[in-house]
Amino acid sequence: GGTNLRTGLVRFTERGAVLSDVKKSKMPGARQPVSWQTLIAFIADAVEPLLAYTDRIGFCFSYSAEITPDGDGRVIAIDKELTVTGSAGELVGRSLIEELARRGHRGKRCVVLNDTTAVLLAGAARCENASGLIGQVSGTGTNTCCVLPLRQIGKLGVDSGERIVVNLESGAYDGLPRGDLDRTLDLASKNPGKKWMEKLSAGVYLGELARLAVKAAAAEGLIGADCAQAVAALGGFDAGTLDAWAEGEELDTLGVSEKETAFLQRLARALFARSARAMCINLLAILLLTGEGRDGAAPALICAEGSLVKKGRCYRAALERDVADGCAALGRFVRWNVSEETTLPGAAVAAVLA
Repeated sequence: GGTNLRTGLVRFTERGAVLSDVKKSKMPGARQPVSWQTLIAFIADAVEPLLAYTDRIGFCFSYSAEITPDGDGRVIAIDKELTVTGSAGELVGRSLIEELARRGHRGKRCVVLNDTTAVLLAGAARCENASGLIGQVSGTGTNTCCVLPLRQIGKLGVDSGERIVVNLESGAYDGLPRGDLDRTLDLASKNPGKKWMEKLSAGVYLGELARLAVKAAAAEGLIGADCAQAVAALGGFDAGTLDAWAEGEELDTLGVSEKETAFLQRLARALFARSARAMCINLLAILLLTGEGRDGAAPALICAEGSLVKKGRCYRAALERDVADGCAALGRFVRWNVSEETTLPGAAVAAVLA
């Protein structure tokens, strides 16, 4: 994932996917740079205890990669504000298999897929009465995926109705309006000029956008310098803090005036509203692209994952409201499938199918 590495064992039974031995740890490379080999060794350490139970590994890789015909992934870039040196061009699955073989674990198979694709596959495993599937991640990063016939992907030059899951990398979309603070954040990021939609909508960036907005508001006299100093004293803060502010929580600890408290609450709500609107546009565009969701008896299923959509009270309410309004205007129907854990079962589905 963008923030955490989750590992676990997945068993498919008549009751569906059963998870066990699930462990979570922080991804390396956030606080200081790490090498590609260090990252792979870290992941090998995490999966090694599970290798006695299976020879199949589903590797959900939440960063930009080109999926190869044999189910591996070649790294394009590791983003979401992680720094992993020497990663570009490396094969994810092969690197892990070679590291495990070096440790004496031979004969293992690994299939690599994007986290948004894993979310869609997990939803497909329990999908009923749906006209189509959309995968959505709103968390540390932002992305969507869908299912398309090969003939609809022009660059392939294939006239076939066979359908495949397509990772859209929609966090890279650059058609949404941006402001001065967005540009300031972009210039200070680790990948300037890239991932525009992700930078104005994803959880990893919302805290920094709020910090920049508070600083600018103080400079323009909208709030006092004491408020800006109180927010600056928090250091880097995440979307969880903004969610609390949006609900009127944790603001009394800042020691600022009632007017400034109201300003911070409005700011948090505005950032979440814009983030939700960006994702809504993305989801509605997919409905138009695929033609799905025309029948209320068989709506399109949005399989959603990520901290914003699972834990963000303000964000999720805004997103569901915006999507409902958009669907009403377009004559489309959707159903939500938001699960506590989808990437592990989805990765396991890919491992079984490979």
